[in-house]
Amino acid sequence: MTRSRVRRPPDEARRLILDAAERLLAEGGVAAVQVRAIATRVGMTDAGVNHHFGNRDGLLEALLRHGGRKIRDGVEAVLASWLERGADLGELIDALAVLYRRGYGELAVALHAAGWRDEGSGMLDPVVDALHALRPDAADIPVDDTRLAVAALHQALAIEPLYGPEFRRSAGLTGRAATTPDPQLRWWTTHLTRSLGLR
Repeated sequence: MTRSRVRRPPDEARRLILDAAERLLAEGGVAAVQVRAIATRVGMTDAGVNHHFGNRDGLLEALLRHGGRKIRDGVEAVLASWLERGADLGELIDALAVLYRRGYGELAVALHAAGWRDEGSGMLDPVVDALHALRPDAADIPVDDTRLAVAALHQALAIEPLYGPEFRRSAGLTGRAATTPDPQLRWWTTHLTRSLGLR
């Protein structure tokens, strides 16, 4: 018995494909994001998936942008909640770390290694703006000083799920300090608070 194909509007098909790719990324990393696996999950053919993205590389680039939008939305929600509660910087860093553990750091590294370059979108501008506004001497400090701090945090959080334990062990850390990101996140909280002059 043959299954009849469901014709979906292109936007809906792309959304379903990207959602399936995102689940595969979270479950098994970049290697798990295969056209055939996605096609099976959404009830399409491989050719149908490729029709929307050209090939796997095009799909991975679209997935990274899709993830970037989700992370941006997540960052804005986390930031709004954080500012409303007047929470400490550690809560913000923990919430951002959770967003980065969804496989997107690995995807960005893999695409970069394959030669893809993103010109940047200012995804973390709301974090920069919020932290800069909290600095007691913000009027006397260029915003790029705050941007550099947020960029360093962003870089560390993005590669943490991939290389965190290995990097910590290479610095001589052992036990829990090497195997879990919590002590490193506390370090970031302490040193960002101090370097940004936050209270």
